[in-house]
Amino acid sequence: METANNEGRRLTVHQDGVPCYDIVYRSSFEDLGRELTALGYAGRQFCIVTDNHAGPLYAEQVCKALAEICPEVPVCTIEAGRDRKDTDPVETIIRFLTEEQIDRNGLLIALGGTRVADAAESAAAGFQGGTGYIRIPTSLTAQTELSFGDRAGGDAGAGNNMSVPACMPLLVYINVSVLETLDDSCYCSGFAGVMQLGLIRDEAFYVWLLENMYEILSREAETMQIMLRRSNEIRNEILNRGAGVEEGRMLLRLGHTIGRAVGKYSGSRRTSGECLALGCVAAAYISWKKEMISMDEYYEIRDMFVPFGLPISEDRLDEKEILKLTGTDNEDESGRPCFVLLRGIGQAVPDETVTKEEILAAIHEIHYVEDGE
Repeated sequence: METANNEGRRLTVHQDGVPCYDIVYRSSFEDLGRELTALGYAGRQFCIVTDNHAGPLYAEQVCKALAEICPEVPVCTIEAGRDRKDTDPVETIIRFLTEEQIDRNGLLIALGGTRVADAAESAAAGFQGGTGYIRIPTSLTAQTELSFGDRAGGDAGAGNNMSVPACMPLLVYINVSVLETLDDSCYCSGFAGVMQLGLIRDEAFYVWLLENMYEILSREAETMQIMLRRSNEIRNEILNRGAGVEEGRMLLRLGHTIGRAVGKYSGSRRTSGECLALGCVAAAYISWKKEMISMDEYYEIRDMFVPFGLPISEDRLDEKEILKLTGTDNEDESGRPCFVLLRGIGQAVPDETVTKEEILAAIHEIHYVEDGE
């Protein structure tokens, strides 16, 4: 793994072999103005799109960083995910842009998590025939799960009359210092996606994560930059190399089939990252029982989540109900049952031979039952 030198602090994202945009990794917002100047946006109109969680924390810092190239930056705030009452954030953004008299040569700055990014992307594609936007993701999940051509369009809740294509950001600016404001539960939840990427594609990265456990848990800036750059690189490789996007999408379902079922059953008791960790344990268990990995490998994979504050078992589960809830998540587009398993750490593969009995056994494995129950 490389150090976070100047070259290592930038990743150019390619799609079909063509460079699309850069992701930069910093520990503050101080380079943001220079990055936008290099894109030719100095002196143009900017608009920050954020939510009522990220906005109060970071919007003022971003405005200060842009003061030399744009003295006044209006801020459009939508409802955060768990607070959401607005049904159409895209319309909210476009109405705000119109009221602020932002023209199509301006720039939208998506400051927040996935919902903010999706809404800004759709608004950018639909406003006056299309305008530019950049992303500043503010959670570990949003910084890790950047999309690289793996979506057909935004998923922000656009109105029925508004069908817009996905569009690429001009830049993704990752400021790792924002991770310091996350509570431990949110941070650890996001880290599950990082571990999942190592399991899918890169054993050396998986080992590096374990070796740098204390730096990761303390959110040390240089370690975060290295970790996120490799995470983004792996995701880009998964979706844009080999068999392409469809197989990549499939591989990224590692842990999601059972994990999402546990999430549906548990409601708000578990975060999405906690459910993903449980799902990865279950998938590794099936892999072991199908003799694709050894028992030692299974227990190593299972136990790796614990130091990072992620669960490896869950109580109060109805195992048969969880099995039912796997439902459509356990089928490919043709309706055939499909699962993602491991032939080793860093070697995820689709498998159409997984039975309901094997899935139920994996659910039982992650179901914690106290003695006497």
